[in-house]
Amino acid sequence: MIDLRSDTVTEPCEKMRSAMANAPVGDDVIDVDPTVKRLQELTAEMLGKEAAMFMPSGTMTNQVAVRYHCPPGSEFVCEEGCHIYNYEQGAYAQLSGLASRTIEAPKNVIRTEHLVGKIRPFDEHAVQTKLLCLENTHNRGGGKILPYDSVESTCGWAHEHGLKTHLDGARLFNAAIGSEYSLADWSKHFDTVSVCFSKGLGAPVGSALAGPQEMIETIRRHRKLFGGGMRQSGIIAAGALFALENNFERLAEDHQTAQIIAHQVSQIEGVEVDPNEVHTNIVIFRIDPAICSAAEFCDIAHAQGVWMFPFSAEHVRAVTHLHISHDDAENAGQKIQQIFEKMASKA
Repeated sequence: MIDLRSDTVTEPCEKMRSAMANAPVGDDVIDVDPTVKRLQELTAEMLGKEAAMFMPSGTMTNQVAVRYHCPPGSEFVCEEGCHIYNYEQGAYAQLSGLASRTIEAPKNVIRTEHLVGKIRPFDEHAVQTKLLCLENTHNRGGGKILPYDSVESTCGWAHEHGLKTHLDGARLFNAAIGSEYSLADWSKHFDTVSVCFSKGLGAPVGSALAGPQEMIETIRRHRKLFGGGMRQSGIIAAGALFALENNFERLAEDHQTAQIIAHQVSQIEGVEVDPNEVHTNIVIFRIDPAICSAAEFCDIAHAQGVWMFPFSAEHVRAVTHLHISHDDAENAGQKIQQIFEKMASKA
């Protein structure tokens, strides 16, 4: 089976398992776990931040961040397709009493002109706008790398107007590999940055929230409140540390395999995808509904040995990762082509 459902389906290699089994550990709630400490220090260094804190998931790092920046009854601004708004159960409202203000932006890219007039004036009847959130790479945008100039200008505008900025960088490692800008280049425009180790890097679990040293005491309390205080967590942090030290540069291979699939699928009549819009490891293609639905196609493809997700009624998402070789990508593209050829012959 060629599993393209997500880059979260990877399993740790033997060297990663060995690193986890042999990691020095300590109680990271009572004191400090030495392996967690190493991971946090390396993460902060790579992102160009003063400090970082390890947490179980990217949802937790995002929710801790918005809680840190926004008092109850205030709001954050985000693009309408972002992960924080669509895929975290409205946790900002459930857990922290916050409102969201979504912005419709072409191709999922918020620019300065989209923000003008979106900061609410001080009024005792209204929520107060406190934070701008961006996502890079953008999942629903097909793994899009945000234009650097738009990130720089929108974050600069937000800071000039009294807002804090947070980056959901679950796949920021892909953005750095797929662009001319480093992790620190991307991160410097944000007060806080969330990164995930269990996506393209291939760790079994874990994310981190990075930012100023002064935030640590507060976000540690928020992490504990949300159930993220872990004891001998060096065992899982070791997997993330191994991934960060060994699997960062190889993300370029995942971008190459995504291009292989995108180019093959782009040749199919009745299927829409532009390989030039596939920036990283996510390929989203649209199927003409006259042919079949995305869910129907995914069921057929699964039976043929290619596992993908329907991303909407008409869209399918395929995500490459460290278990997908160039041959796997070629085979997946060929099988997808063959499925549509059979459908066309029966039409």
